[in-house]
Amino acid sequence: MKPERPSFSVVAERRFRLAGKAIIERHNPYFLPVDRQREICERNGIPFISFAHYDYLGLSQHPDVIETSSAELHRLGSGVGASRLVGGERSGHRAFETELAEFLGVGDVMTLVSGYLVNVSLINFLMGPRDLVLIDELAHNSIFVGAKNGRYEYRTFDHNNLDDLERQLEECRGEYRNVLVVVEGLYSMDGDIPDLPRLVEMKEKHDAWLLVDEAHSYGVLGETGRGLCEHFGIDPRRIELGVGTLSKSFVSSGGFVCADKSVIDWLRFCLPGFVYSVGLSPATLGAAQGALTHLKANPQRVARLHENSLFFRDHARDCGLNTGDAIGCGVVPILFATPEQTMIVSQTLLDAGIYAPPIVQVGVPKDLPRIRFFISAEHTRDQMEKTIGLIAEIVASFDGADAEPRPAIAGA
Repeated sequence: MKPERPSFSVVAERRFRLAGKAIIERHNPYFLPVDRQREICERNGIPFISFAHYDYLGLSQHPDVIETSSAELHRLGSGVGASRLVGGERSGHRAFETELAEFLGVGDVMTLVSGYLVNVSLINFLMGPRDLVLIDELAHNSIFVGAKNGRYEYRTFDHNNLDDLERQLEECRGEYRNVLVVVEGLYSMDGDIPDLPRLVEMKEKHDAWLLVDEAHSYGVLGETGRGLCEHFGIDPRRIELGVGTLSKSFVSSGGFVCADKSVIDWLRFCLPGFVYSVGLSPATLGAAQGALTHLKANPQRVARLHENSLFFRDHARDCGLNTGDAIGCGVVPILFATPEQTMIVSQTLLDAGIYAPPIVQVGVPKDLPRIRFFISAEHTRDQMEKTIGLIAEIVASFDGADAEPRPAIAGA
């Protein structure tokens, strides 16, 4: 008699438990309805502060951005109805891509409906048999998903360890037709950056291609927010491929590819994630256009973001908190000893109206739990001091025995 096969729901339950269900059984800090939480805080006389959203330039509620998005919605409707290749595009698609390419200093730009989809689709499409992809071990999940689905070999190198990368290139470059090196412009879990000048020198020496995922660095790094190349003073055209997102500094949604114009012209007809996906909706495109226009006219927002980020990192370190290798630009993590401590800190912050969810087992090693703080140009010095002071108090109260998580604000 065959053993009874477990149901789909039973299998899902087992995998959920293995993924860390026990940590959140008594209190779940995830999937919080943020608008309702804000209303609850205000009703209780508690100012609501969010460090959970990557609105680096503080533009998501800006009247200019909302107006531009709303105008496109009313002018063109809610959707574009098809892939741009087979259903045509709107004039705003190409106009925005051209303006964004000029701003970033690259040959051309092509937008896609999902930032995650860009990496999954692009790497797998470009690379083939007898090719190699070398990826920083802390690169985004979308990069690894793209790499694992390909017909090529992929390997990792130690995070930001370019000696390890150089060793691998020297040992195996001759065995492969094409080699693609993949890094991020600003690592979203650690807030650190790669040594781009050495990367460029290395990839040119070994005749490799370089892809820089600047999802978190466009709008953040550089004097005017043009990203990692501006931060280091390097011509962006020396980078074969750039990847960005519209969901962060451009407060919209979707992603984009930067490359030489001839490459983008080719990808418009061939890249699966573009050819077989719908184009950006008018409201989405309008919001991104409004954010780009505002950023170009107001570079002081980038300067204010830099000032806030450095203050947050330095003040946290002065209070004895562990911010790892963060450079203090946009993303600043605070690391804790255990997942339980991380959950307690996050929950206590929420009780005080400060939204900063814990990261304990997704996207980071299990022994390096943290709360990741996204700093905005709109955060005030008082908000940052209040947050760091409260965290320092909680950490000082830990005596080796973790307390039980408490419920969040009543009604949350």
